[in-house]
Amino acid sequence: MSADPLLSVRNLKKHYPITKGILKKEVGRVKAVDGISFDVAPGETLGLVGESGCGKSTAATSLLRLEEPTDGQILFDGDDIVEHGDADLKAFRRRAQMMFQDPSSSFDPRMSVGESVAEPLAIHGMRDRARRRRIVEDLLERVGLSAAAYDRYPHEFSGGQKQRIALARALVLNPDLVVADEPVSALDVSIQAEIISLMRDLQTEFGLSIVFISHDLGVVREVCDRVAVMYLGEIVEVADTETLFSDPKHPYTKALLSSIPTPDPSRRNEGVELSGDVPSPSNPPSGCRFHTRCPAVIQPEAFDLEQAEWRHVLDLRLRVERGVDASDIREFLVAEGEAPTPEEVPDAAVARELRREFDVPQTLSDPNAETVLSDAISALVEGEHDEARRTLNDSFSSVCERDHPELESTSAGTSAACLRVDTERRIDPPPTS
Repeated sequence: MSADPLLSVRNLKKHYPITKGILKKEVGRVKAVDGISFDVAPGETLGLVGESGCGKSTAATSLLRLEEPTDGQILFDGDDIVEHGDADLKAFRRRAQMMFQDPSSSFDPRMSVGESVAEPLAIHGMRDRARRRRIVEDLLERVGLSAAAYDRYPHEFSGGQKQRIALARALVLNPDLVVADEPVSALDVSIQAEIISLMRDLQTEFGLSIVFISHDLGVVREVCDRVAVMYLGEIVEVADTETLFSDPKHPYTKALLSSIPTPDPSRRNEGVELSGDVPSPSNPPSGCRFHTRCPAVIQPEAFDLEQAEWRHVLDLRLRVERGVDASDIREFLVAEGEAPTPEEVPDAAVARELRREFDVPQTLSDPNAETVLSDAISALVEGEHDEARRTLNDSFSSVCERDHPELESTSAGTSAACLRVDTERRIDPPPTS
């Protein structure tokens, strides 16, 4: 990467208040973007990837100040645009443009596409209408349409053609940076390939830097030089594209990559299965935010369980934390014909069903862990919920729940926010009280 990045984002946050009552009292915050940092070099394409709801699009609108950031710095050519007033912000917008996910909704149906593409020129002071038209007609031809498209309206074009027009509008001011939010997600595969090829050619011609936001990792691999992976408002891994795809370090990145469809039947059932709860951005979990779903959560040193066993035990423990009513299980077993009445359902059957519901083996591979789990399940069956919760929490808590991982360098020269990537870290057993 260049020593002087075009764009440097530092600790960017965008929180939305949760209000209640007629006085709109703030009772919480949705932490859509919660402290992300990354750089984009001149001419580079950075991919920003993650599941829907992870904060990718909010990051895009915040870094262009289409939404006001809650906190952080956005340095563009060394200037912090968060501090810009209206005049400076207008000048910045001339150099940084956005492509929206749905081109149909981003065009005014009452304006011809030529007028829509030319509008930024008028806003930024070009009064000569004939000159604006010449520039737009030339740009429409560059993106694969005819100059005659200038006088047609958005409803006359296909989805792929509208995305070409959206690209033309993003480029009409000759910007240095384009933020593309899912620019090909709504298109057929063949049209996607055309738009991606067009973006590559125009990037080379115009010397663009691009922030490419997508959930489609196949597209990201074709387009991006580097990739930043987001989860629940945070960046959990940053790497150059080929390194990320060949040697991912964060468990969430591995899960995303395993979800890419492949035509190879021999790879069937090789995907990484995520279990557990998807947290709310209004109440993210402590420690590593991915620990409620992570298949590689670090287990206490006192136990030596198979990793899949440990994940299922942790799922059960987290569910007990929210509350488990053994009477509901008894009712279910009556409906299944286990006994005529809930009172006649054997305790052993309730315990067996509880394990089955969370895919916990009927006997764990580690005898010490089995003793703890059996005691906790017995307490649950007897209605002693607090005792069960205390037993599970005392023995089965993880360092991943307590310590928040920072984005650190890995042996592969990439960065990842995971306690497992730090091989020199000493993992202490959980407290016993």
